[in-house]
Amino acid sequence: MVMVLHGPEIFDSGNAAWLAEVLSPKRILVAGVMARAAAEESGIPCQFMCVPPSVVIRALGEPGFLANQGKIPDSGRIFGGMVASRVGGEGLIQVECACGEVICWNRNADAIAVDISERTGYQIIERTAPVRSLDQGIRIIQGCLPGEAVFVNGIVIGTATGPEVVIRSDRGKVIAVSGVRIKPHGLEKLERAGPVDVSRAWCKTGNLRSRSPVPARRRACTGRVIFIDHCGHHLYQEIGEGDVCGMVTVGDDTTAVCGHIGAHLGIPVLGIVDGDSDKIVPERYAEGSLLAIAQGVSDDDLGKEVSHLIPEGNISWDECVSRIIGAIRNRAEIRKPPLE
Repeated sequence: MVMVLHGPEIFDSGNAAWLAEVLSPKRILVAGVMARAAAEESGIPCQFMCVPPSVVIRALGEPGFLANQGKIPDSGRIFGGMVASRVGGEGLIQVECACGEVICWNRNADAIAVDISERTGYQIIERTAPVRSLDQGIRIIQGCLPGEAVFVNGIVIGTATGPEVVIRSDRGKVIAVSGVRIKPHGLEKLERAGPVDVSRAWCKTGNLRSRSPVPARRRACTGRVIFIDHCGHHLYQEIGEGDVCGMVTVGDDTTAVCGHIGAHLGIPVLGIVDGDSDKIVPERYAEGSLLAIAQGVSDDDLGKEVSHLIPEGNISWDECVSRIIGAIRNRAEIRKPPLE
C-alpha cells in the first residue's frame, strides 16, 4: 500500500509516525508545503509531491489511501469528500485521525479497508462523495470556524463568519457571496496574480500550522537570494537544491510562511510587510532575519522597488540586506522578528 499524507497536523500529533508503524506502507507520499516542513522535522522517510493529494492518488497506479487529520472531525470528512470527488475511478479510502474512521468514499469496504481498520482500531464508514460542479463559477468551502483566515490560491482574502463560506467568480475576479468578511487588500493581491476561477482554485480556511518549527542550523551566509512576492505556497520550488542563503519576501502572511519554513531550514528572511498579519502560522524566523515595516508606502510598492536590488548570482546575505535597507531609508521601520 501507498500512504498519501496531507497537512502538518498528522505529523505534529505523532499520528503519521504511528500509522507508518502499524500499517507499514510500501511508500509514503506527502502533499502540501507545511506538511513537507512537518514531515522533514518528523524524520519519517517520505517523498514530497508539489501537487494536490487528488492528483497524487490518481497517478499512483497501485493500491493506496489518504491519511489526514482535520482540525475537527467534520472538517476532516469534508476534506476527504472533496478529494474523493476529484479522484473518481474506484473511489478513495481515507484514514481520518480526527475521528478514528476508515472512510470508503464511493466504494465498498474491501480487504484493504478491513486490514487498515483491524490494525488501527478505526471504524469503517462507507460514504458517497458530493458531486463536484465546475460550471457555475461558485465555490462552497465547508467546515469553517468563525474568525479563520480564508485562502484562495495561497492568499488570504478574508475571515470566515460561519461554518460555510461561499464565493464566486465574475470575469476572473473573486466576489464574496456569504460567510466571509472580505479583506480588500487580499483581493487586490489575488487579482494582481491573474484571473481566478474559484471552482478550480485552491481554497481552504484555518491556520496553515499550529506548531512552531523545529529550528535548524543557519545555512551558508553566501549564496542565492530569492524574492517571494505573495506566493509562499511555492516556496520549496523556489528554494530548489539548497544554494539559497536568504529570502526577501513581500506581504505579512507570505513573510510569516517563509519565516516559519526558513526557521526550519536555517534560511533567514528580510520581510517587507505592513503589519496586517492574519497569524496563519506561529511566527518564527532564522538567525539573520529582519522585518521592514512599510511607513507611508504599501508593502507591495516597496517590494517592487527592492526586487530590482537582488542579484541573480551569489551574494553575501548581509551585503544584500544592507543594500536593500540603504535603499529603503526612512520608508520602513526595521525590526528583529522572534527567532527560532
